[in-house]
This record gives sequence, structure tokens and C-alpha cells, in this order.
Amino acid sequence: MSIVTVQLGQCGNQIGHEVFNAICSDVHGMHGLCSKKENESYHDACKERFFSEEESEVPVARAVLVDMEPKVISQTLSIAARSGYWKYDDRSHFCQKQGSGNNWANGYSVHGPRHKEVIMNLVQKEAEKCDRLGGFFTIMSMAGGTGSGLGAFVTQCLRDAFPTSFILNHVIWPYGTGEVIVQNYNSVLTLSHLYQSSDALLVHENDVIHKICAQLMNIKQISFRDVNQVIAHQLGSVFQPTYTAEGGLHYSRNPLGDLMETLVPHPEFKMLGLRNIPQMPENSLAYSTFSWPGLIKHLRQMLIANAKMEEGIDWQVRPPRLGSSIPSSHSTNKPLHFNTSIANLVILRGKDMHSVDLGSFRDPSLYTSWLNPQDAFNAWKTPRAFNKYEKSASLVSNSQFLLKPLDNVVGKAWNMFASKAYIHQYTKFGIEEEDFLDSFTALEQVISSYTIL
Repeated sequence: MSIVTVQLGQCGNQIGHEVFNAICSDVHGMHGLCSKKENESYHDACKERFFSEEESEVPVARAVLVDMEPKVISQTLSIAARSGYWKYDDRSHFCQKQGSGNNWANGYSVHGPRHKEVIMNLVQKEAEKCDRLGGFFTIMSMAGGTGSGLGAFVTQCLRDAFPTSFILNHVIWPYGTGEVIVQNYNSVLTLSHLYQSSDALLVHENDVIHKICAQLMNIKQISFRDVNQVIAHQLGSVFQPTYTAEGGLHYSRNPLGDLMETLVPHPEFKMLGLRNIPQMPENSLAYSTFSWPGLIKHLRQMLIANAKMEEGIDWQVRPPRLGSSIPSSHSTNKPLHFNTSIANLVILRGKDMHSVDLGSFRDPSLYTSWLNPQDAFNAWKTPRAFNKYEKSASLVSNSQFLLKPLDNVVGKAWNMFASKAYIHQYTKFGIEEEDFLDSFTALEQVISSYTIL
């Protein structure tokens, strides 16, 4: 099944380009110990998901590019075409001459309805090119105007137009120090609307990716492109083909459906986080060796201690002993700082992956009590190496990982709202105070649900 990617705003278009780049370089790169037949099967499965082919035989990304300003889209189209490995369809983009001015309401209430027909026609055409449509993958920021406001509107339109298709929103969480003064308002409005329309939200935090660039990738002057390439590598490690069944011989044909079935057992819990190990500069790979037991041990501790990268993990955090009475923050048997999960998916890529012991991820104490650990944990595998890493593991988790950042954003936005700061900028575009209150209520419910896991 094919995935149609919808790139929204400057952030969404720049990350989307890096994602397709990462996928292409993986397909054309190192194969590990795979047979020719296995490599061809992998290549075909990847192409079906992400690319169609024109007469030129250059793969064309299954993507629609949307921004209210033309500069980023024109750059993105030309850089992709110059690569020679893949390109965008020259007709699958939409832009205007005026942005949303970091105002969510402008993107959602003005640009969205005004340009709905043109944007949805582009999406419809892209969907019709698919032999079998598996769903939509939208990429957008949370803090600005076009990506967040227009992104929330387009997601709603996708849900209305394709009610049975899966929708996964990839959302970039803004820097905590602040990018724009109203980013907390924009974030609250974005998340509350996406929670109604999409099947799941896969979140990357800018602060975390920045730390990965600095501490793991050893980048001195970190650019947006560096940040976007780390995000794209992590996304590629999840979306490239795998065997989803134990001992499987055929690559999964329904990546979004499999992801939702595995990780979203209840519509109240839609927040997905992503961890990837190892991650290091390319010039260090030749001097590094990794063992599966070491990678799995680190990945599990990253999960339970809510560490977003393999450096600086708190090894003191331990799962609660079932039936014990340990003091805790929420009058349950959960120790402080322990990250309880609803569902986890581990993806292994590289040699000897069939011999890996993943029993530690089936520990019932990692999960909420209302799910059987056998149902809450899944593993996908492929012997094919990913992007020059001989062995690599990714963890997609539906857990409490975002509780603190979400609580902070809602709290800051509420403090501004209580003093009526900047509200007039939203009401002039039709977003009323009641809309804010509805959004706060929706997210307070999400926070409450995840807190009591």
C-alpha cells in the first residue's frame, strides 16, 4: 500500500525533502548480508510506499507540498530534481505570495477555507495514482501559522474526504526557549484539533534533536538542515520495509495500518515518540562495533527512564515491582520518573537480528495494567542494514514520554490566556475565546488520561 505525504509549511517541506532523501540513500546504499532477491523485494516495497515512476524512470515522490510562501517550495523542488535519484511532481504543490504571520487562526480560518478546493484536488490526484492507498502522512510544525493552522485544517479535510484511510501526523514540538511569542497558543490549538482528526501524532521535540546533533553527531554549528536530517533518519528507520510477522518472508504491505494496530489500542491515547540507536557521525561508523544485547539494554533503559538519546541515561530508574507498595507521585505503585507505556514497537535492522532476545520489553511492569504485555509489545525485523548502520534499533512508543512538555505548554498558554494576552490576534480571524477553552479542556483530558496510566 502507498503512503501520500503532505508537507505543510516551511518546516514540513524541509523535513519532507530530507525524509525522501534518507529513504533514497538507504535504497541505493549498503545492503548488509542480504540476497539479491531480498534486496529487490525491499526496493520494490519501498518504491510502492513512497514513489511512483514516470517515463523518465526517475522515482517521483508521492507527496503534496503546501506553503503560503513560494520560496521554500521552489527550493525543495529544484534540490530534489538536481539529485538525479528522485524528484517531486512539478504539479503537486500549492503556494501563495503571503504567509500566515505565525498566526494559527490565519492559517486555519482564512488560508484553509480559501484554498481548500485546490489543495484537496492535489491530494485527490496523488491518491488516485496509488494502486492501493494506505493512508496519509502529514509533516508540520506546531508553533508557526501555516504549518500548524493550515495543517490542522487540511488534516480535518483529509479525515472528511478519506474517512477510512489512516492519518498519521508528524509534529515538530517547538524549542522550549521560544521561537515566537504565541507558540504556546498555536501548539494548544494545533494539538487539540489534530487529536480529533488523526489516528496518531508522532512527535519530535526540537530541543531533543538539537542535543542529539550536538552530543551524538558532534556538530559544532547546528543548522536547521542538520536537525532535519536527524529527524529524517529516525523516520526512515521506522517507515522503511520490515517483516512484521515472526519469521516473515514478505515485507509488510500496510505500514500505516500496521503501525496503528500495534501502537494505538485506544483513541484516547494517540501520542507516539521515537527513539533510535545508535546515532553517530558517518565518519565514526567504521571504528564502531555494536552488539545486539548492548543496543537492546540501552534502548529499554531509554524507554523506562524517558531518555530521548543514549547519552546521559538515568540507570537508577527501575520498573516497579508488581504488587509492591513503593511511594509514588500519583498514589499508585509507580516509582517517580518511571515512564509507563501503553504499547511499544521495536524495529531491528541488520545482521543476526533473528537471534535478538527482546524478552525484557515484554515485562508486564513496563505497561499499563489494562493491556496484556503480549499485545502491548511488538517487534518488526529485517536483515537489511539501514543507512550504513550494520545493526540498528528503533523504538516507537505510546507512553507518558510527552507528559511534562505537554503540561508545560498548556500551563504557559493558560497563563497568557488568563491575562487576555494576544487574544485579539486570533479573534480577528474568527477564533473565539470559547475555541481556546475547548482546546484547553481537550488537552487537560489527554494529560489526565496519560497521568493515571
